[in-house]
Amino acid sequence: MAGQAPINHSTHSLITPVSNVTALDILGPWTEPAFTVAAKFRVGVTCFFFFISSCSNVAVLCSISGKRCKSHLRILILSLSVADLLVTFLVMPLDAFWNIMVQWYAGELSCKILNFGKLFAMYSAALVLVVISLDRHWAILYPLSFTSAGQRNRIMLWFAWIGSLLLASPQLFLFRLRTVPGANFTQCATHGSFPEHWQETTYNMVTFCTLFVTPLVVMIVCYTRILWEISKQMKHKNELSRSKNDLISKARLKTLKMTLVIVASFMVCWTPYYLLGIWYWFQPDMIHQIPEYVHHSLFLFGLLHTCTDPLVYGLYTPSFKEDVRSWARRVGTLLSRKAKNSKQLTGSEVNIKDFTSVDGQMSSGITLQSVF
Repeated sequence: MAGQAPINHSTHSLITPVSNVTALDILGPWTEPAFTVAAKFRVGVTCFFFFISSCSNVAVLCSISGKRCKSHLRILILSLSVADLLVTFLVMPLDAFWNIMVQWYAGELSCKILNFGKLFAMYSAALVLVVISLDRHWAILYPLSFTSAGQRNRIMLWFAWIGSLLLASPQLFLFRLRTVPGANFTQCATHGSFPEHWQETTYNMVTFCTLFVTPLVVMIVCYTRILWEISKQMKHKNELSRSKNDLISKARLKTLKMTLVIVASFMVCWTPYYLLGIWYWFQPDMIHQIPEYVHHSLFLFGLLHTCTDPLVYGLYTPSFKEDVRSWARRVGTLLSRKAKNSKQLTGSEVNIKDFTSVDGQMSSGITLQSVF
């Protein structure tokens, strides 16, 4: 967060969602930020991601909600879809409109609430993945604890959602409207919220650690131990007889693969963006050295994660594929019926015209048809 950085949305986009540009002090001549070509590309891709993510995650929600199975993993996937939808409906539209408008026009209350909601959505998506990683860790390493898994997962999810609210709540007090001196340019920023620069840096680092580093470490530790345990079991595979327990372990391994891919996509999508954010914190001048499209591209790459989660779930869940096919057939049937009805209506209008005389009187053919 540069002490002398101009307040513009290009800089804001780099460090989203941890904080915002915090300075209004301008060195030298200042030009008002514009809606550049790179920003237009970012908005277009964000809108595309919004459509894909909203449709796919809603489909996952509908598919899981319609199932009567009592799998303890069901509530975890539901929570992940809800978290992805929060990112979709809070982060993506806010980012798109903010890039289009360049400055902030919505008032101070919405400045605080929307930035709080944005960070809350990001926290929930990360912490729900932590809960899923811990669940898989216990399922593989401590299979006898399966009976208490449902209650344990519900408790962890409560901690995840409440923790997200608490960790995002400082945004309500830090963000405020600030105007560039001598210019008609207002921005929603954290300028003036920290008396000392080290306090601002500390807050940014704490947020970075709780939002990305800590979840990343927990996921890596969990899946490292899981893979180590599986490798040990594979060495003794020949000593195990094939039984019902073996089939259950196969089902768990399939679920493990799905969650591992979801967690890996989170790491791959968000790591470059956060690394760039760290660089900016310690070398603020780099914002002027790196092309603008790099900042936009890395943020878009992070948002891609909300689109990959439903795809991964669909690839590893046959019932979801069947639900999608069923919905597609229903839509196709409705469309064909509507097309058929429209054709019949058009045909009936043609027949009426054929049997109508020029002066508006019905022909004898219609009269005979009505008699007989």
